[in-house]
Amino acid sequence: MLNVFTLANGRLFQEEIDSLDGLTSARPVWVDLEDPSPEEKSWIAVKFGLVIPADIIDDDLEESARFYEEDGAIHIRSDFLIDDDEAPRNVRVAFILHENVLFSVHREDLPVFRLLRMRARRIPALIEDAKDVLLKLYDADAEYSADTLEGIYDDLEKVSRRVLKSEVNDQAAGEALAAIARQEDLNGRIRRNVMDTRRAVSFMMRARMLNADQFEEARQILRDIDSLDSHTAFLFDKINFLMDATVGFININQNKIIKI
Repeated sequence: MLNVFTLANGRLFQEEIDSLDGLTSARPVWVDLEDPSPEEKSWIAVKFGLVIPADIIDDDLEESARFYEEDGAIHIRSDFLIDDDEAPRNVRVAFILHENVLFSVHREDLPVFRLLRMRARRIPALIEDAKDVLLKLYDADAEYSADTLEGIYDDLEKVSRRVLKSEVNDQAAGEALAAIARQEDLNGRIRRNVMDTRRAVSFMMRARMLNADQFEEARQILRDIDSLDSHTAFLFDKINFLMDATVGFININQNKIIKI
C-alpha cells in the first residue's frame, strides 16, 4: 500500500496511490509504504529517483547501518511498538529523508502512525516539513510507550491484589505468573523501543538537519524518554518482586501437600 501526504492550509492530507499516474502529479511531504509491492517501489524510483532496497526493513542489519547519510539522503531504521493483547511486538520501520520528502517503509500499520495521521488532519500547523513528520512520529512513539507503561502499572496492581491475599492456590498462582511474564515481556519491549528512539533522535540532532524549533522539540523528546527509563526500571523491580512472591506461594503449597 502506498499513501502520500501533502500539506494544505497547515494540515496533512492523505491520498492512497494505485498507479504511477496518480503519483506523478503528487507533491508530498511524506510517502508511506506499507508492505510495498515491487511495482510500487518502481513508481518511487520513477517519480523521485529513489531506489528502495529489498532488504530495507530486515531485522539483521548491523547497528552501524541503521543511521547514516548517503548521496544526500538521511537513512534511519527504527523499531516501533505494537501493544497487541495476543502478541506484543516491535516492528521495524525504515525512514529515508530525500529531497525534503520523508519516505517510510514497514510491513504493517502502526498505532503511532495512525495517531499522527489523525492529529495532523485536525491540528493546523502541526506539520511544516518532512523533518516535522519524523519528529512528530518519535514524539507520538514516546507518548504511546508512556500510555502502555500506565497499562502495565494497572495490570500489575491487579496481580498484586491477587497474589498478596492470605490464601493463593496453585491455579491462581499459575495465572498470576502468566500475567507477570506478559508484563515483563512488554516492559522489556518498551525499554528497547525508547532506547531505539533515543538513538534515532540523537542522530538527527548530531546530523544538524534540524532548525532551532525542531532541535528544541528533539531535546524535549529525549527528556520524555529519560523519564520513561525510570518507570521501566521501577516496573522491572516490581515484576521481580511479584514473581518471587508468586513462586514462594507455589513452594509453600507444594510443601503443604508433601506434609499431608
